[in-house]
Amino acid sequence: MKSSKLSPSKLLPPKLLPSKKCPALFIAATASGEGKTTVTAGIARYYSNQGKRVRVFKIGPDYLDPMILEKASENSVYPLDLWMVGEKECKNLLYEAASESDLMLIEGAMGLFDGTPSGADLAELFGIPVIVTINARSMAQTFAAVALGMTNFNPRLNMAGVLAVRTRSEWHDHVIRTQLSDKINFLGSVHEDQEAALPSRHLGLIQANEIKRLDWRLDKAAEAISQTKLASLPEPCEFSHEPVEPPQLGDLSGCRIGVAKDDAFSFIYPANIKCLQAMGAEIQFFSPLNDKLLPEVHSLWLPGGYPELHLPQLHNNQTMLQSIKQHYDNGKKIYAECGGMLYLAQTFQDLTGNSTEMVGIIPGTGILKEKGGCQGMQSIVLPQGKIRGHAHHRSTLETTLSPINHGLRTRSDAPGEAIYQLNTLTASFLHAYFPSNPKATASLFA
Repeated sequence: MKSSKLSPSKLLPPKLLPSKKCPALFIAATASGEGKTTVTAGIARYYSNQGKRVRVFKIGPDYLDPMILEKASENSVYPLDLWMVGEKECKNLLYEAASESDLMLIEGAMGLFDGTPSGADLAELFGIPVIVTINARSMAQTFAAVALGMTNFNPRLNMAGVLAVRTRSEWHDHVIRTQLSDKINFLGSVHEDQEAALPSRHLGLIQANEIKRLDWRLDKAAEAISQTKLASLPEPCEFSHEPVEPPQLGDLSGCRIGVAKDDAFSFIYPANIKCLQAMGAEIQFFSPLNDKLLPEVHSLWLPGGYPELHLPQLHNNQTMLQSIKQHYDNGKKIYAECGGMLYLAQTFQDLTGNSTEMVGIIPGTGILKEKGGCQGMQSIVLPQGKIRGHAHHRSTLETTLSPINHGLRTRSDAPGEAIYQLNTLTASFLHAYFPSNPKATASLFA
């Protein structure tokens, strides 16, 4: 994988730096599940195959799409969100990427205008041209009406055009193309290909390392892009730098942090790792699925993921369960998010009602649900400060523990996710974005 110098915790000098120009596109859609990731990955792979340096960002909280986009672009994928990441940090992340890229892509979330702030808000703020992917599978002439509405809803947006996806035939393409207004730039069509489609499960797309023939699928997507107007680089956009005050960093010098990372635990922002390293931490990855014992570390981070898909293997790795329990009994710190928290419970119940014994630090049971759960932006409230983050889960925790606090929601005064502390353990369903408050983050590990 190509190396990347992009770092959200990089301290910029106080003076204003000269602006940078780089071709850029914002890939949007009418709704979730309409093909944004396939299109974005196809564009990234198309230009990466030509030797271009492609940087991809993902709007909002997401772990699964970035795994695929990273594979397509051969570069780490960072989130952009005007609330969680912050306007100034988004601006500087784009500036740094523009300084070292031949093309920048930003994949939206949900529909273009969904959310507060929405993807459209970010595209407008930074002047990034927007292409709208429209799922044409079950429509023909109506495509033109949808395209007209999407491209004219906010006249302040720089609309680069529309792309028809999941079309069925050349005739289908013809009908769509001939109905469009001359004022709408039609970028072309991408035919439906079930064999090359990216598979999904209950929280979104399947993790990149689980997708069979992923490189082949990405190359097929790139081939489809080559037959559209997207095969030509867009005009460069200008990106400016904004001086910021250096963040208050905690001291993690000499602290070795064990980070669970495998098929069961993989919801990790690269920005979070960079943030820990910027404070002096040494990161040691380990696998609760495959490693027999913890590495020699001072503290643990158990991120979210899909532990529910690996319950027998997690349970059968008794030496790892005991090693984590011993780490806790020795008074060492643990920070656990979502699936990582449920891994620490006494038992974990799957959709069939079967319970499997887990680590046993948290009294109670994690329960996977077919529906319900929670998603949305919240702040993690700790005595040391607030860390911005989000929730995204279909599970509950039945426990006798009393929370020390609840997450602060961005759209409601109702209590958010419970935040638990038990001796040296801090746990919640919330996923934290560490750069939003490095000093409070450091308190979780040292």
